[in-house]
Amino acid sequence: MPFLVELLVSALILAGAGFAVIGALGLARMPDFYMRVHLPTAGTTLGVGCTLSASVIYFSFSLQTLSVHEFLISMFLFITAPVSSHMMAKVALHTGVKFVDHTQGRPWPSRTQRPSRDNSQILSDWQTRDRKETE
Repeated sequence: MPFLVELLVSALILAGAGFAVIGALGLARMPDFYMRVHLPTAGTTLGVGCTLSASVIYFSFSLQTLSVHEFLISMFLFITAPVSSHMMAKVALHTGVKFVDHTQGRPWPSRTQRPSRDNSQILSDWQTRDRKETE
């Protein structure tokens, strides 16, 4: 294998490890849940992306064929990690998880602070809206 390919693979592995460590440190050091959920998701996604890119390059050169398994893993990770992070943050927001005072921007009130409505009222609102759109 050429030296430049080995150098590129090594650099991608080190970059992936660096991103993963930054994500882990962010999880340990950030002051509230909303900040803690962002940095590990971004760090691990980039870290695994770099590591899988290194794997694609290494096995493509060593086996003399294109390795697509890593592309499938990357696509799965790049789709699921941000979605799961967003869903965790949304659940935390709606259940009223506290955030630190110096967090910039204020989210809308959580469900516990909004006036409650039962499901039948929500359903009738949807039906009314749908009727207005079709007319």
